[in-house]
Amino acid sequence: MLDKIFDYLHFHFSVEAPIVLLILVFLEAVLSADNAIALAAIAQGLEDKKLERQALNFGLVVAYVLRITLILTATWVQDFWQFELLGAAYLLWLVFQHFTSQETDEENHHHGPRFNSLWQAIPVIAFTDLAFSLDSVTTAIAVSQERWLVLTGATIGIITLRFMAELFIRWLDEFANLEDAGYITVAFVGLRLLLKVVNDSLVPPEWLMITAIGLILAWGFSKRTEIEAPQELTEKSEVRK
Repeated sequence: MLDKIFDYLHFHFSVEAPIVLLILVFLEAVLSADNAIALAAIAQGLEDKKLERQALNFGLVVAYVLRITLILTATWVQDFWQFELLGAAYLLWLVFQHFTSQETDEENHHHGPRFNSLWQAIPVIAFTDLAFSLDSVTTAIAVSQERWLVLTGATIGIITLRFMAELFIRWLDEFANLEDAGYITVAFVGLRLLLKVVNDSLVPPEWLMITAIGLILAWGFSKRTEIEAPQELTEKSEVRK
């Protein structure tokens, strides 16, 4: 029984395995930056900070199950271009919704959507990660055909994504352009999936995507949010003078 499971997972440990695993983890971390911003922005649709963290926790648990399922069925999924088309449409819809919606939080410059409960945010987080995974899983499988390595990389990647999303929730409040920058990179991923459906030869190379995402994120961190000092503190300082 174990032999059959190991054969299905292509579990054959070799000297190169740790190196391949490091490459997969590195790819997950690099390719998850835009994903983390998108998930953080979605979680901000909940007004309570505690609910934001709970939404990320539960949403990424569901996302992990969906991602593992995608890896185990990747060979089958790759035969159906409709999955990539749906993923591209979903990501581009998120981008369209972000840039066309009015600010629902003027203080933090947050664009919709807003959620009335935790359970509304969880499926949006899970399916957003799944749409991103359609691209990242393909990249991971191209690096290694051994499923156990890809599964291990995905496990470490989802944990990394959780902590990155937590950081981005804080940074979204500190940097004025970061949310817009994140959604621009989401548009890149959606367009890349769309190009794979139309004509695979039109898909830009991975290094170009990473460079473009890096430049956009650099712009996102280029301007801090201006925080006005409370009027009371200003009056006190004037009295002291």
